[in-house]
Amino acid sequence: MNAVSGHFTPDCSCAILQRRKVEMKKEVCYTKTNKKRRVTGETGMKYADPYTPGAGFMPGHIAGRKETLERAEKYLNTIVLGYPQQSVIYYGLRGVGKTVLLNAIECKTDDMPILIGHIEIAEKRNFTQQITNYSKKFIHKMSFKETAKDFVSRVQDLLKAFTVTYNPEDQSFKVGMEEREYIVTGDLSEDLTDLFVAMGKMADKTGYAICFFVDEIQYMKEEEIAALVNAIHRCNQLRLPLMIFGAGLPKILKTLGKVKSYSERLFRFEEIDALSGQDAKDAIVKPAEPLGGSYTEEALRWIISETQGYPYFIQELCSAIWEHLNPEQTVIGIDDVKGAVLKFYENLDRGFYRLRYDRCTPKEKMFIFAMAKCEKLPCSISNVAKIMETEVSSISPYRAQLINKSMIYATGYAEIDFTVPGFDQFLKRLNPELQLDEVEKVQKGDAGDE
Repeated sequence: MNAVSGHFTPDCSCAILQRRKVEMKKEVCYTKTNKKRRVTGETGMKYADPYTPGAGFMPGHIAGRKETLERAEKYLNTIVLGYPQQSVIYYGLRGVGKTVLLNAIECKTDDMPILIGHIEIAEKRNFTQQITNYSKKFIHKMSFKETAKDFVSRVQDLLKAFTVTYNPEDQSFKVGMEEREYIVTGDLSEDLTDLFVAMGKMADKTGYAICFFVDEIQYMKEEEIAALVNAIHRCNQLRLPLMIFGAGLPKILKTLGKVKSYSERLFRFEEIDALSGQDAKDAIVKPAEPLGGSYTEEALRWIISETQGYPYFIQELCSAIWEHLNPEQTVIGIDDVKGAVLKFYENLDRGFYRLRYDRCTPKEKMFIFAMAKCEKLPCSISNVAKIMETEVSSISPYRAQLINKSMIYATGYAEIDFTVPGFDQFLKRLNPELQLDEVEKVQKGDAGDE
């Protein structure tokens, strides 16, 4: 979608502007075939914000991920040809663009014979139910293929209409009608494996591949991860065209290693980090180019320094800059950047940081303020205990709770850090001296306290 419409031809766009009696020095018109091309004038700079500081919003330009996307496309093409592929886990801190990357890879399947299921793991959503909902759709679509008839008939003789529902209470799959039920083992790992293998064989017969895109994978329960790993492993052994692209926080590495010792051979693990150098500049400059915007070198250096190259922060700061530009302005300088920094931090503090902070209990807030008080991050839990003037054993439960909430993660033996970049600085803005006896005052009015 371009700044004006994304669907207008130059002539009708200008006619509409004329009818509305909008007085402009110049007009920006876009062709339907090249929606982002800026033809003339300053209208785009005046009315459009090309930056997208939202959760998983696709940016105007995906910077620094070209090789990652090319590898993913290679995996997709390979599995379509019938060669099994390792599933992929993208991991990194908040704000590095993991969800954007997952969505971009998903878009590459548009012209491929791949059935896709996008699952976002959440505390109040049942993972197995999401899996089986997509399974029903996949099986339904494949059943229309001529090549599936002989294969499916072996099942449909009993099932009539092939359906799959999973009841988490009694650990059973219902795979048909006529009151017929597949008697399962009660072991989610084995039952999910049976489901994946059945779908994989059906996909193989019908010329499809199946890909699940799993976001926030670190929120999966250990038994769910173990079941998923086992199911994928069996599909690979049988050379079936089914794979997973997952994205999550760094703690997923430890969880996968814990549930299955062979996880490191089953998955490709790719770290997604902040942007640096030219990639960071491209993330800033490229979205503005279609609207005729540009940045001075000094402005670019300041933005990169302020955002530390994190893609989400770049979108947030550039959006704040854009909001206060002069209507006729096309070049963004250092003064524009400095003038937007306060708004940038206000936006982050009110949303990105605050929502996470409000999920913490008073005791957990004490813990994270103590972390921020450490001389450097990552820090050891013994140092946190020392600052809190208590024993490690007494604060270990808070550490576990914060890890479970994905607020912090273990970076090494007995060391921890925040999953959200700059969270320690946010805490300092709340409580400049990081005084633990001030935490109760800071937290008054926090809706998330328990």
